[in-house]
Amino acid sequence: MVRLHPPQQNLVKSIGGSFNGRTSVFGAEYWGSTPYPPAMKVFSGRSNLALAEGISKYLDMPLGAVDIKEFSDGELSVAFEENIRNEDVFIIQSTDPPADNILELLLMLDAARRASARSIVAVIPYFGYGRQDRKDRARVPISSRLMMDLITAGGVDRIITMDLHSPQIQGFANVPFDHLYSRIALLDRLREFNLDEDSGVVLAPDVGSAKMSQSYAKKLNIGFALIDKRRPKRNKAEVANLVGDLKDKDVLIIDDMIDTAGTLCNAAETAVNEGAKSVTAVATHPVLSGMAIKSLVESPITKVMVCDTIKLSEEKIFDKLEIISVAEVFGESIKRIVEGTSLSSLFRGFN
Repeated sequence: MVRLHPPQQNLVKSIGGSFNGRTSVFGAEYWGSTPYPPAMKVFSGRSNLALAEGISKYLDMPLGAVDIKEFSDGELSVAFEENIRNEDVFIIQSTDPPADNILELLLMLDAARRASARSIVAVIPYFGYGRQDRKDRARVPISSRLMMDLITAGGVDRIITMDLHSPQIQGFANVPFDHLYSRIALLDRLREFNLDEDSGVVLAPDVGSAKMSQSYAKKLNIGFALIDKRRPKRNKAEVANLVGDLKDKDVLIIDDMIDTAGTLCNAAETAVNEGAKSVTAVATHPVLSGMAIKSLVESPITKVMVCDTIKLSEEKIFDKLEIISVAEVFGESIKRIVEGTSLSSLFRGFN
């Protein structure tokens, strides 16, 4: 049984309120000229507690108490251990494997709805099954649509996620959907490399990542190159053609995720063969499945930069790895949602 018990206290969060004397106006409580700010609470499942704690720290409020336990037969039980009636509830949970993470999120959503929460927001740093967004052959499901249907059926009022593999997945949901970008956090770190158009280039490892890579190249004022990739079979990629100049340049290979790392390693080898001085891999989601760690360690890649959208076990930590937190991006997004201010302005100039 896992019990997440922060200190018990009034978790009413005042964001943007004025506290210069409370008055009552038509039965509603007001603080000076500003309405009493809405109550909100933030909870986390077990998929990525470290990121959830970073988000709660940014918001300057503790995580709410929730009891999550597993019975001997493997069934899960979820119970909120504090009142959430008429509260705006934010539930942080990535849906990466194992499948228990998805089920845990669904149970938390249903529990919050039955506890009369005013609104329920699912904060999903990494949306699992995001790559299965279409029927690409006969007799297969559209898994990302099914996941979205389950989450919506659970009672969610809003969804927040980051760097979807296929942005069109937003259309699978019939509730407000906020698609965040990790580049706000990553660009600051990449600018420390002090690259320019003569010394650096962003290499898109496949056509699918070309738009993201072009955006990074534009913001960093460096060159852009593209690899035309072929997949002879599932989870295996091969380089077919290269468009662009990599000779004597520091190369940044940018993608939305690193799974088996085959794409990245093939791109890195191509870059080195084309005369690149160094290769740095950058990705939002460190899935790191199969032989990914071994491949990355043995590859010519000098540094692997990822975000903390997925919790990494100790065996997935290696010397080349650098983890950049996106807790502030999620925290600021939550803050703006509660305030009712623009969320798109946060990403103005980054997308």
